[in-house]
Amino acid sequence: MAVRLRLRRMGRKKLPLWTIVAADSRRARDGRYIEKLGNYNPLVKPSEVDLNAERIHYWLSQGAQPSDTVRNLLSREGILLERHLRLKGKSEEEILQAVTEHRERHAAKRAVSTKETAQTRRQKVLEEERKRVTKQEAETAKRRAEEQEKARLEAEAAKKKVAQERIEAEKAAAAAAEKDQAAAGSAETEPEDAAEAASAEKADNTEQEAPEAAAEEPAVTGSAETEPADAAEATSAEKADSTEEEAPKAAAEESAAAGSAEAEAEDAAKAASAENDTPEEKAKEKKPEK
Repeated sequence: MAVRLRLRRMGRKKLPLWTIVAADSRRARDGRYIEKLGNYNPLVKPSEVDLNAERIHYWLSQGAQPSDTVRNLLSREGILLERHLRLKGKSEEEILQAVTEHRERHAAKRAVSTKETAQTRRQKVLEEERKRVTKQEAETAKRRAEEQEKARLEAEAAKKKVAQERIEAEKAAAAAAEKDQAAAGSAETEPEDAAEAASAEKADNTEQEAPEAAAEEPAVTGSAETEPADAAEATSAEKADSTEEEAPKAAAEESAAAGSAEAEAEDAAKAASAENDTPEEKAKEKKPEK
């Protein structure tokens, strides 16, 4: 009897489930089988495979031949590789490591080459749309942040420019004030400088004229000393002449004054004697002479 490892259909209509069995090659696909060796569910992504590795190795050692589909499943799960390494006499650790790497490699391939269903495509489209919206929102937020940053920098630049212009204006005003103050100070100092220059020039002239004045001073002093003496002599001579001229006049005036004094004395004596006379004497005096 030829034993064959093959799939046997289970489940229901449009929902197939498969079992891996060891059966007589002459039996029908879904007929009687010798032993169940595992399950296979192709409806899920990735597909699920559950195998009884020990019994599979037994039937392979007994000469059972797997079908093409079962051979692919055994190869993907590393059953055939494990049998091959055991036949070569490899250690259990080497076999386990090789089988693990083989399964990981096939799992990566299945993840890449998994057949897409309508639901998978719909999920993929939704995921792509979500990524696109997220990216667009991120770009919009980034652009908005850049615009805000640009506006902030422009505002800061404008503030700095205004501050710089204000500082320059203050500096210009201060420079103008200093210039005006310097001009006013120079205008105030010019008369003083002119006066100092004039005084210096006058002092220089005085210093130059001092020797000449010193040379002329003796002559002037001599003339000044003789002039008072001459003036005194002329004054004394004039006084003597006027005295000689006024002496006769003074004598005549003195004599006239003495005569007038005597007359006044006589009049006063008469008046006094008249006051002392009696009324009879006054009447006699008033009578006219016959």
